[in-house]
Amino acid sequence: MIDVKHLTKWYGRVLAVDNISFHVKKGAVVGFLGPNGAGKSTTLKIMTCYLPASSGTITVNGQDVLSDSLAVRRQIGYMPESVPIYPEMRVREYLLFRAALRDIPAKKRKAAVDRVAERCWLSQPEDMTRRRLSELSRGYKQRVGLAEGMLHDPAVLVLDEPTIGLDPTQIRAMRELIRELGDDHTVILSSHILAEVEQTCNEIIIIAGGRLAASGTPAELRQRVVGPSEIIAEIKGATSQELTNAIEKIPGAASVTHSPHGNWTRLEIKAKGSDDLRSNIYKLAAEKQWQLRELRRAGGSLEDFFVQITYEQSMREDHNAAG
Repeated sequence: MIDVKHLTKWYGRVLAVDNISFHVKKGAVVGFLGPNGAGKSTTLKIMTCYLPASSGTITVNGQDVLSDSLAVRRQIGYMPESVPIYPEMRVREYLLFRAALRDIPAKKRKAAVDRVAERCWLSQPEDMTRRRLSELSRGYKQRVGLAEGMLHDPAVLVLDEPTIGLDPTQIRAMRELIRELGDDHTVILSSHILAEVEQTCNEIIIIAGGRLAASGTPAELRQRVVGPSEIIAEIKGATSQELTNAIEKIPGAASVTHSPHGNWTRLEIKAKGSDDLRSNIYKLAAEKQWQLRELRRAGGSLEDFFVQITYEQSMREDHNAAG
């Protein structure tokens, strides 16, 4: 659906995007992550025809963003981080105006506005479409921006920080809406809130320092967290100290911490390397006739991976600069 090949963008002598390539499948909900200054917004602006690339290409459904920019814009709905609006206009008036700019036939504009107003919670429980845009809170302005991007029912939705200014209830509703939009649209979501991306997206792309750092599903990226293996166990049948002393003797165990959980003891066991100690812990429990209620390997979080990969990228950049 979207192909990015060797994309590079210079701002004068500053390299904002450095030869990145990736593919987004049709119907995917993709999280686009990176620290401040990583090149996320620049990439999205090139993808949505707001900026030209210095080199490389982006195609949307086979159409090039440079040579076929009008055709690409018809297929994309873009919600920037700061939604551009005319504060003196009323919401319905503004959306009808934007529908006209999108070449939606006059007879279909009212239906299009009603559709997006309902889906973006602008008509219920209170009709906000009659209010002036200057009277709206930041959260409602975000909703108007999303509604505007959906007016022409585009194949691709590009959302840059869509939950900024929303309260917790609205954030939850926005996440649900984005997941629903993935049934009919390809969605690219840029956000600094990792939990939001993890709960919403089925694929993730991470860039750092203008370069592609990693891509994959949230589960695949969590599995790539480098560090000692950690096991969580809940055991009953001996004192906490006896359990700790016995498990510390397992080959490969680096440290054991314990805490009481009623009549059970919860143990956090760290290995010296990446070895999985669960089978050895199970055998020990069976030999000692301990009761075992939980035994699992603690997976790394998406936040752990994000911090790890962006740190590694920054270290490479520092090394290259020094060299």
